[in-house]
Amino acid sequence: MAGILIYSEKSKSVYELLTAAKLISKETGLKIKAVSINNEEQASELAGKGAEVYKINNDEIKIIDTAGLASVLQQAAAKLDTNIILLASNRRGKELSGRLAQKLAGGCLNDVLSLQVNEKKIECMKNALGGATVATQSIETANKIIALAPKALEAAGEEAGGSINDLEIEVKPTELRLIESRSKAGDAVDIEAAEVLVAVGLGADQEDLKTAEKMAKALGGELACSKPMATDRKWLPEDRLIGLSGKKCKPNLAILLGISGQVQFMVGIREAGTIVAVNTDENANIMQMADYKMVAKIKDFLPEFIERIKID
Repeated sequence: MAGILIYSEKSKSVYELLTAAKLISKETGLKIKAVSINNEEQASELAGKGAEVYKINNDEIKIIDTAGLASVLQQAAAKLDTNIILLASNRRGKELSGRLAQKLAGGCLNDVLSLQVNEKKIECMKNALGGATVATQSIETANKIIALAPKALEAAGEEAGGSINDLEIEVKPTELRLIESRSKAGDAVDIEAAEVLVAVGLGADQEDLKTAEKMAKALGGELACSKPMATDRKWLPEDRLIGLSGKKCKPNLAILLGISGQVQFMVGIREAGTIVAVNTDENANIMQMADYKMVAKIKDFLPEFIERIKID
């Protein structure tokens, strides 16, 4: 009998993968094994969540080298007798999943939003047709690589019974060297983690943008935008972009100002807890998705809203 292997260099993501692995394990009886690479803190925290952790410590492993990383995980999967590998569907995870699928002659699905087990078959739900619908797909090969979208599932909580084991892997020295790294100006903003988002679209002008940012900060949230505001007008950096070309967010509250609601945008925000939409067009797509809607100009809405929440 094979098992389930989980890995992500990002601890926040790997705890979500552990939740997915537990869901699969409950229905299939397969054992879960987590790999941690050169990360003692992550290994300890995973064990504290009940995981059977295999710690790989080797300075020759470079996380930026996805080809080398795929080789490491290929060996880990063989040594630990696992055929279902769960990864995070971030930029590195997507590349890693494809490389690993090729090495294991397995099938691969990225950007999985949720999953379920039906008669021991893992069914994965993901966006299709540019986000217009959600398709249910499964992998038929023996080896399966599944990359889950950020926040697809809640992070696993504390649980007893975890363990930490050492795992030796043969690593070939890589010719890839990190010479320098530079942080982008927007790296400090993580709209995917925000509990409150105020997003602006083409219906907003620069004055509205400033007020919306002020409102977002007062609500303890972040300012975000639709694609044209970042790519066409370039009023906001692309790390604030919601949608198929940007981030998929799941805030408790999303206030959407002057956004029409094209499907490419809604893919990134439709799982928000509560959606408030402000638009001059009562027939805009966004109005069909919103929990609360106001047919109004942004300039008419913002002053009254600001007064109600007592923004200084």
